[in-house]
Amino acid sequence: MVPLMECFRCGFRYLDLISLRCLLIMPGVAKGENFDYLFKIVLIGDSAVGKTNLLSKLTRNEFHKDSKATIGVEFGTITFKIGEDVVKAQIWDTAGQERYQAIVQAYYRGTSGAAIVYDITNKDSLKKATGLWLKQLRDFSPNEIPIVLIGNKKDLESDREVPTQRGKDEAVTNELSFFETSALTGENVRDAFFELVKIIHKRAKAQKVSIGKKKLRTVEFKRESLREVKPSPKKGCC
Repeated sequence: MVPLMECFRCGFRYLDLISLRCLLIMPGVAKGENFDYLFKIVLIGDSAVGKTNLLSKLTRNEFHKDSKATIGVEFGTITFKIGEDVVKAQIWDTAGQERYQAIVQAYYRGTSGAAIVYDITNKDSLKKATGLWLKQLRDFSPNEIPIVLIGNKKDLESDREVPTQRGKDEAVTNELSFFETSALTGENVRDAFFELVKIIHKRAKAQKVSIGKKKLRTVEFKRESLREVKPSPKKGCC
């Protein structure tokens, strides 16, 4: 396990060297910010299924019809209140093109949960969601993490190729949560991610894993147990 390192700019501790570019990847997370839990969630699926617009709608209530394909990884954060806890979710929107997969795989480290997205107007995107993408997630993130399967573009009902029941069946078969969403209208977008965060939070809460006001503890879901990674002594800056 790579030791946690602290950035001099924000005082935030990161699990790996890739994450040290804090000003780019941690919008909304600053030194002194108060929250009880921080969960890293990866957003994966084929290109053009609407991942970037889901993130934009969730975190900024924006939708861009001319949205371009993600290059590498983009980021956003959202905060939920669950009971008495303030929970911050850091969402990593990954590129769906094959040429970026070597980059994307590196970002699976330290993941607390995942959303696998397919396009309800493209049946092949569901096949890859529960095939290629799910396999890759489980191969490169060896932790038993909560996953939600999202059928996006629900507003394009007249072009639907994937029946709702088919999506539900795939989710049940693979032990995933399931939602159909519309990044355009916002339907079920917040609900899908809130449900995922609640599941992660419940599992973390059961093990009494939390974030102190000054020190971050990264939550990792192992196949047999939940392990808490505590920050190492301060080692310098980025």
